[in-house]
Amino acid sequence: RPIPSRNRTLLPVNRRQTQPNKMTADWTQSGAHGTARVGTMQTRKGTVRTPAFAPVGTRAALKGVLTSDLPDDGFDILLANTYHLMLRPGPDVVHDLGGVHKMMAWDRTILTDSGGFQVFSLAHRCKIHDDGVTFANHIDGAPTTLTPENVVQAQQDFGSDIAMVLDVCPPLPCPPRQLRDAVETTTRWAAQALDARTDPTMALFAIVQGGTDPEMRKHSASQLVQMPFDGFAIGGLSVGESPNDMYDTLDHTTPELPEQKIRYLMGVGRPDNIVEAVARGVDLFDCVMPTRNARNGKLMTWDGFVNIQRQEFARDDRPLDSGCACPTCTTVSRGTLRHLAKTGEFNFARLATVHNLHFMAELMSKVRDTIADGSFDELRQHVVACYA
Repeated sequence: RPIPSRNRTLLPVNRRQTQPNKMTADWTQSGAHGTARVGTMQTRKGTVRTPAFAPVGTRAALKGVLTSDLPDDGFDILLANTYHLMLRPGPDVVHDLGGVHKMMAWDRTILTDSGGFQVFSLAHRCKIHDDGVTFANHIDGAPTTLTPENVVQAQQDFGSDIAMVLDVCPPLPCPPRQLRDAVETTTRWAAQALDARTDPTMALFAIVQGGTDPEMRKHSASQLVQMPFDGFAIGGLSVGESPNDMYDTLDHTTPELPEQKIRYLMGVGRPDNIVEAVARGVDLFDCVMPTRNARNGKLMTWDGFVNIQRQEFARDDRPLDSGCACPTCTTVSRGTLRHLAKTGEFNFARLATVHNLHFMAELMSKVRDTIADGSFDELRQHVVACYA
């Protein structure tokens, strides 16, 4: 069934908090350390300090926590999932509930993705055609169609501050013909998405595809940068390729993107991947990894991952991370966390998720600070040593 969409332009839902100018996304660099760069992105909801990480609230909700549980001034941007919200509760319902900002109790910037990655994950049940993609959705198997136009309209209905174009995320490895077709379709849909945007204050980002083929990445970027997008994302990575392949792809892709526009690496959240991507000029990241890992007992510290369910922590009365000031580390011990995890207590997910998100906020803060003061290489080496 086609996704329902309103045939009218919707202004941002929360007008009182929306800046009066026709701002989409305006990125300004304020410092650099080699290729790594620090700056700010101005959206209609305010300032996003970059490099930045966006916690993922797939269905307009962070799993296990509330936005009020996030560290004060820790994050400037969240992400919600267009595909899931288009299916349930639907663009009209999201709009009538006050938009994603009100649903998430968040008055800062929200980015919504396009559903392209979900189509990639449903490759066995979808068909890509000139006008979009049709697939059997994961809820009830009913035929569902995404198009460049209805995806943009849905994100306007949501009240998104930054919207993503519908793209084709090819699998890896990928035959050359299929890879080229994915790039060409993504480029054509990007142009259609620009034409479909009717809210001039909603930023729209293009997505560079091309797998791990340097020439296809350059080809994709060269086409997209000729269009007036507000930012550029690098998609199709973190889908099974090796870290070295990811880094080589970034080496060939980021130099092709405009220096004055934000660069967004989609779906990447491991600390080592983040610092390596920052070193290659990336400004924005998102991933479910910190929250998903937390629920599964894999917690992040400045010494690397800790699997809190291991027996060695059963009688450990130390905080999870002695240098962390989050509510979890200042109130419960490793042994208590293990007990809560092993017994399936609901509050374990909240305690673990709060910690991992505090860690990510601190990591990005240190990334920005060390780029500014010239010591980023030391931080990068430490994080890679702990996590790679």
